[in-house]
Amino acid sequence: MSSFIKLAVFDCDGTLVDSQYAISSCMSDAFHHVGLVPPPIARVRRVVGLPLAQAIEILVSNDNAPIADMVEAYSQSWHRMRAGGTLDEPLFDGTVELLSSLKSADWTLGVATGKSMRGLRQTLAHHGLDDLFSTLQTADVARGKPDPEMLHLAMEETAARPSETVMIGDTTFDIEMAVAAGVRALGVAWGYHAPEDLKAAGAVTVFETVNELDRYFKNLEDTPS
Repeated sequence: MSSFIKLAVFDCDGTLVDSQYAISSCMSDAFHHVGLVPPPIARVRRVVGLPLAQAIEILVSNDNAPIADMVEAYSQSWHRMRAGGTLDEPLFDGTVELLSSLKSADWTLGVATGKSMRGLRQTLAHHGLDDLFSTLQTADVARGKPDPEMLHLAMEETAARPSETVMIGDTTFDIEMAVAAGVRALGVAWGYHAPEDLKAAGAVTVFETVNELDRYFKNLEDTPS
């Protein structure tokens, strides 16, 4: 395998899993909890990937809104859905095959996400992906996107350099984080932000399908060192 890139860091929501229904439902619960009208899903999609408190702050129009209470209500809603077996976070088609192929080809894999560490670990465990990732970075243990700290920590933990690292994500926050860290940024079109926005933020390219992304990695493996 070429040594051109050794670390591939994936976003979670909107890149690995389709969590739109769960996020929208929990956000609605958070707003109803404090007597506010929930925002439309189109606005919620724009803040997916940010730390939860920051996302809610952007969405509320009431400067006096109790953000901490809303964060807690969101989290409780999420835990109720998971405990009740109704949490809907399906993997995008082809994701397992892509990750397994990369792992078997000796790629080092990581995740950088706005989820909490607890939430990320539960999601990965639910889909049987626990053993595939060498580094997990979340917004409750590092500064959230688009700050580059999560990527800096991922590279430090895996001994990868920026020139050996690629970030794959569906939001401009992912792309901006990668650019700030000096890392190659790859966008995916099946998540929450439009391809043109990803490219404007600095994505080298945007993939329409998981299969296209898989072919990209296979081509890198064939690239001479």
